[in-house]
Formats: sequence, structure tokens, C-alpha cells
Amino acid sequence: MDLSVVVPTLNGRDRLAACLDALAAHAPDAEVIVVNGPSADGTTGMVRDREDVDVLVEISDRTVNVARNAGIEVAGGDAIALVDYDKRIGESWLEAVREGLADADVVTGPVRPTETESGGEDGSTGEDGSDGPERRRIAGRSVTYFVGGNVAFRRETLRDLDGFDEYLRVGGARDASHRLARMDREVAWRAEAAVREEPPSPTAADGGRTARDWGWKYRALAYRLVKNYGIRPTALVRTGKHAVTDAASVARDVVRGEATPSGWVANGRDVMAGILSGGSDGLVARARDRSPARNPNGVSTRADRAVSRYDARE
Repeated sequence: MDLSVVVPTLNGRDRLAACLDALAAHAPDAEVIVVNGPSADGTTGMVRDREDVDVLVEISDRTVNVARNAGIEVAGGDAIALVDYDKRIGESWLEAVREGLADADVVTGPVRPTETESGGEDGSTGEDGSDGPERRRIAGRSVTYFVGGNVAFRRETLRDLDGFDEYLRVGGARDASHRLARMDREVAWRAEAAVREEPPSPTAADGGRTARDWGWKYRALAYRLVKNYGIRPTALVRTGKHAVTDAASVARDVVRGEATPSGWVANGRDVMAGILSGGSDGLVARARDRSPARNPNGVSTRADRAVSRYDARE
């Protein structure tokens, strides 16, 4: 198996260096592709000084799904893995990926903290403290969600998916999970394919990728449900449940004095606007791509992601 590893990054130089060190130690024969969103922390110079990075792709977009697709576009392996810049693979990761892809189309594994507060390693990932993938049954279809920062695909599977939907600022991995289920592709879970998450430094930034944005959270949720399932009670009920749960959570913050009533109302407006715009855009996307891929904004739709590329393979 020829493996390519795509590492999207944005303003995470120190954690990226640890990620690349782990790849060099535990997957030395893998093709490593770093996709750098417009970082302002010296990432470009650090990566270009390393001999263990095969390709550096510079992009101007801050969206992680654009970065993923830019890496997929230049990857040469018959298997392609995505590892976030703040994750470190371990000794068992490569073998677990190989074994997983021998039997399934996609393999994913847990993301574990580097240390617990007591100083030991914590292997738990699920809400109940156990390893295992998240699964949901939606509209009669069983969906197994993969971890976007720790996943590997057979090349033909990514080709059939056409990569990630670049409309989405958040939720790209969950959207792809729905589309994999639609195509009856198997997502395997391997606990041995675990990665460790590097804690952020006091000055680390991600360009706003992880900041809470209620409007975009619900825009993405409505978009992917409507795009993949159409307007049906299942999609409406799931969206409503999420909204009620989040509204109650923020209301508790108001009661505790950790949020203001005006902020709660503003968040509610953002949620409603996000649902309406995401649902509308989901209908348009569903009409634009009626294929099993359901991806009108994928790898094949554009060729201008890269601002520059440094390729040691040439």
C-alpha cells in the first residue's frame, strides 16, 4: 500500500512540527503533503526546511475542507490519509490503517488527549468513556461518522466522493459520512489507529476555524441534512432537537450569569437564519448533483485552490 498523508494546517507551526516528527518516526515511507492555509507564524519556512515533507501546498482559503481537497488533488498514493496538524500518530497507527483498508473503504480511529490532569494517558474518546465510532440511523440509513482529523481512504473511495464539500466551513467530515453511507461504503474503526492531540500553546491560533459560530453550525447542519435526505420529517426533527438542546444550554448560562439575555436572543436569530439559509442552499446543492456523491463543490469543480506549490517529487 502506497500511503499519502495530507496535513492541513493554519497558524499551528509548533504543533505541526510535532505532527511531522511523528509521521517521520512511525510512517517514514509515506508521502507527506502539508496544505498551509494563509498562516502568519512562519509555517512556510519551517516546512520548507524539512526533508520529510514531499509537497507543500499554499492556499489562500481558511476553510479546512478546501485544504483537504487541495491535498487530495496532489496526493499520489493508492491510499490517502488525513491527519490534522495538532495530532500525532503512534507506533500502531500505520499497521492499523493498512489492516483497516484491507477490509473496508475507510478506516478511522480515536483522538486521545496527550495527558490527563493526573499526568497519565487517557484512552477514552466516546461520551461514555469508551472507544468506538459514533453511529446514527437516519431515514433508514445507518451512518458511521469518521474523525476528520484521523482518517484514511482508499483512493477510489475519495474519487467517488469527489472529496469534501467546500460549501461547508464546518461539518465536512459528517457530510462525507452521510455520503459514504448513501454509497454503501464501509467505515472501519480501529482503536490501534489512535492519534494524540497536542494541546495548544498560549499563542496558538487557527484562524477562527474552531470558534463557536451558531449561524454556521446550523447552516451546515441544515445544508447537509437537506442535501443528503431532502425535506423530510427526519431532517426537520434532528435540526429541531439540536436547536432546543443548544437553546437550553445557553439559557442555563444566562441564569448563571455567564451569558446575557440579549446574547441569547441574538444567538437564536443566528440559529434561525442559519437553518433557513442552509436548508435553501441544501436544496440547490441537491438539485445540482443528483449522483450518489451529492457533492457539487468537490475536488473536481475547480483548479485554483493552490497559490503556490513546492514539490520535492519533481
